[in-house]
Amino acid sequence: MRLARTTGITAAGRLGLVLLASAALVAVAPPPPATGAPAAPAAPGVTVEERRLDRDVPRRILDDSGFDGVAPAFAASLRGAGSYGQAERAAVRHGERLWQRAVDRAQGRGPAGGELSRDDDRPLYWARLAMTRELRAWHAESGLSEAAGTRLLERLESASRGQDSMTGGGAGDRAKGLKRIVVTGFDPFTLDRDIRISNPSGALALALDGTVIRTADGPARVETAVFPVRWGDFADGTVERALRRSLPRADLFVTVSQGRVGRIDVERYNGAWRGGFGDNENVSETGLVPVKDPATQPQWTTTTLPYAAIAAAGTGRFPVYDNTSVTEIPAGATAPVVRPAGPTPGSAARAGGGGDYLSNEIAYRATLLRDRLGLDIPGGHVHTPVLQFGPGNTDPATGTVSDPVFVQNRLDITEQLRTIVRVAAEES
Repeated sequence: MRLARTTGITAAGRLGLVLLASAALVAVAPPPPATGAPAAPAAPGVTVEERRLDRDVPRRILDDSGFDGVAPAFAASLRGAGSYGQAERAAVRHGERLWQRAVDRAQGRGPAGGELSRDDDRPLYWARLAMTRELRAWHAESGLSEAAGTRLLERLESASRGQDSMTGGGAGDRAKGLKRIVVTGFDPFTLDRDIRISNPSGALALALDGTVIRTADGPARVETAVFPVRWGDFADGTVERALRRSLPRADLFVTVSQGRVGRIDVERYNGAWRGGFGDNENVSETGLVPVKDPATQPQWTTTTLPYAAIAAAGTGRFPVYDNTSVTEIPAGATAPVVRPAGPTPGSAARAGGGGDYLSNEIAYRATLLRDRLGLDIPGGHVHTPVLQFGPGNTDPATGTVSDPVFVQNRLDITEQLRTIVRVAAEES
């Protein structure tokens, strides 16, 4: 079927990202694909991320969670679309349904579906990719322009990530005395190293979205979203588009990602540098973080979270650190050095406290947006511990999709971060 109507939206740029790979969050070279699991041949328009759907673990996650029917239902709606407008409405409607279904599942509403624990973020990730693959296949036969296809993908992505519904609340919340808190997480990443991986920041976003946290100063409503692990989406402004509406209405924002093993870090400084590690599309980017108005771009931005209070509070099982370390090229020098106490005047960023990957970049972009909008609100980045499997299941070759230690670790991380958000709200 060929459709007549097109849009004039500019096609998205290429995708990319840089990894926090060790206890010091040093960028390393991306690993080769897992042994014995060669990637399927690429269909026209199918991305590197989408090709991983054909491996055993993603199929099992979708089947076990009951999310295996999401993409076929979306594909059926697309086949019934007779115009661009109908296709866009289908993308938004099914994207919103997927996000809400994942949130409901994580928060104990409706059927859990399958054997995976409710708090699992992976069904959302793999179901979304199955939907984008269906959309690409439909678009290839539709006759729509490349720009129209890009716009449809953008609408599906933003709706299915909670970004469209993250509005910062309304006048009714103010009338009820509700504070407003924005929390963001990420997709799983390093999937060629371990296809089973989950991201506790994404699980946190699902667990907190729409909930009310009781603080000593009154109730606070939380709105959340998740972001892709792709350099190109960040360069195209996905963070700014999602947060520009919500931050001016927020009393607090916390960007969250997975960081170091066995610890939580409140990152004091964020750097304007991409370190080159491959993203979920196996694209690498090195250089200054690309932003609008680069002439006024600072090398560093800082957290306004109450970092001392968060680190001192007894929030859970994992130790919490106020991390002030950065990597910089000092003014007048050419070689990078580590500065444990933060950047020095006139230095060039090479890694923030959160490294030089997208976790550092979302912190940089969110706090830069805060500053450029002139907002006097607390906000910054928190790194969760690395989510780990139990003994005997750490090797991806076992094929174990979940185990009790893995589930308990994720639950503990979620509850500790929930407490950290509460402490941040009270201290702010």
